[in-house]
Amino acid sequence: MPGLVAPPEVPPPLRVDVPDGGDARAQILLPAENQDPGREPRAASPVPKKTPSPTPSSARARSVERGSSSAGKRRLSLERPGSAAGAGARDLFPAVIDETALDNPDLGPFLLKLARGAIASGEGPSKALEYALRASRSLERSGGEERRLELAMSLHVASAIYSGLGRHEEAVAALERAVGATDPARGPDHALAAFSGYMQLGDTHAVAGRMEQSIVCYTKGLEIQMEALGQGDPRVAETCRYLAEAHVQAMQFEEAEKLCRKTLEIHREHSPPASLEEAADRRLMALICEAKGDYEASLEHLVLASMVLIANSQDVDVAAVDVGIGDTYLALGRFDEAVFSYQKALTVFKSTKGDNHPSVAAVLARLADLYFKTGKFRESKSYCENALRIYAKPVPGSSNEDLAGGMMEIAAIYEAMSEPEDALKLLQKALKLLEDSPGQWSTVAGIEAQMGVMYYMVGRYGEARSSFESAVSKLRASGERKSAFFGVLLNQMGLSCVQLFKIDEAAALFEEARTVLELESGMSHPDTLGVYSNLAATYDAMGRVEEAIEILENVLKLREEKLGTANPDVDDEKKRLAELLKEAGRTRNRKPKSLENLLVTNSQRIKKEVTRRWPGLGFKS
Repeated sequence: MPGLVAPPEVPPPLRVDVPDGGDARAQILLPAENQDPGREPRAASPVPKKTPSPTPSSARARSVERGSSSAGKRRLSLERPGSAAGAGARDLFPAVIDETALDNPDLGPFLLKLARGAIASGEGPSKALEYALRASRSLERSGGEERRLELAMSLHVASAIYSGLGRHEEAVAALERAVGATDPARGPDHALAAFSGYMQLGDTHAVAGRMEQSIVCYTKGLEIQMEALGQGDPRVAETCRYLAEAHVQAMQFEEAEKLCRKTLEIHREHSPPASLEEAADRRLMALICEAKGDYEASLEHLVLASMVLIANSQDVDVAAVDVGIGDTYLALGRFDEAVFSYQKALTVFKSTKGDNHPSVAAVLARLADLYFKTGKFRESKSYCENALRIYAKPVPGSSNEDLAGGMMEIAAIYEAMSEPEDALKLLQKALKLLEDSPGQWSTVAGIEAQMGVMYYMVGRYGEARSSFESAVSKLRASGERKSAFFGVLLNQMGLSCVQLFKIDEAAALFEEARTVLELESGMSHPDTLGVYSNLAATYDAMGRVEEAIEILENVLKLREEKLGTANPDVDDEKKRLAELLKEAGRTRNRKPKSLENLLVTNSQRIKKEVTRRWPGLGFKS
């Protein structure tokens, strides 16, 4: 991914003289050529001069860790306090500086150099941050238009330090100032500076769980990059894949597919045949196709990716693709082929990573799921226990995301085995692993949603509602309130409220779920029809009988068009509607009706939605 082109050479370092009289203020001296020739020259700055980095992205902290194939993420090392170079810079620049000195046009570049030196030497972040912020203030006051690029660079440095300290809101503010200081129309340097700023801003929003804002920033960065480099540049392909991965994380699969196809086209044109870039593109495309339910297309992309990786002798990556192929075969009901793919991957992972690596446990969990679906419950339970032994004592370096994802998969199997208490224990462990991890809000929301289903199944409706509410709030904050999963989650939270007799709250949730699912899934989708029925039942309980009748008439019409008049679901809707129509002619003292007789819980459908493997959708691979 292209970064910022180095600006013209900065002037000689500014020299600072601290008088002997104890005055804390510094006397800022002009560069040597402007000084009084009769004055004795002073020693040059002890801070070694460092050539400006050609890519500020290499000097900034990537704020989000997604395991992306296209991401070259790094973090600044800002932890080791004290060093000779840092001490020299500290002695050279006093703690207190006259505000009027900020008007000196040479001060900003000098402070920016000190900030870079403090970072490179491993000095603590506070001093580097102080230098970077003072540099930005000086450049804003005295730099003029010709120093706008250096102003952006100083703000990039400050934002990277803020991100490393976990102060993401301040990092966002600094980056917004940085992109505002650039003007892509002024040339490639400014364009690439703006691109770098928007991509870093997108990363910072992502780590704070704001995927919607993150995607907006990535999109703006891509537009600037395409304007500067052209539509077919290979660096544009890399950014397209990066943005596609963000869309996958936000469950926006149509947009992700368009970007991934563009990436494939660029790489086919500019990369050699059977390139690793093509393999990465096809793995992402397979993930998108699987999420959309197009398993045949997903399998095709995975097989092509596997062939490319075999040609490049990437054995471990081939094994990872074999796991994906096994998942696709399992979804297609081709169980023998799925077992073969899983066993191939298991053999490679054991030989390359050891018997106790989380990758081995992940394959064992998939085999457990396969054997459960084929009715071999004893083998399934055995594979679950073997995987859990690995997760209980993982090898050093195992990521919390991998461990939590594996526990979620096994919890889903225990749930299907009617062992909700064991499933809840695993989900609670997974939640504890991820609750403090940055950029994992979507995964945490998935765990909480799955826990809500477990609580609902065992009749703990208050805890179910609390889990659903927490998951909903996280998805709202992260900008994922436009997905079908969000609509299903609202529906299930509404059912929990019904069980707690919070009828008004349930109605509001069903109404919002209806709006989301109509947009994302369509009016005739089974999930949408289930919400219609739930909303009609709630309206009936609230005395809004005419609205309930209107909804049920619409549901009946849609079900007849989709399923035919002889379908059992159609008969059920007819009976509900007939009952409501009969009651509509009664007086006010009609007998109250229990909501349980009308509510369509469709627990199997909801359970299938919320127990979907979130890591398998690109967050963590």
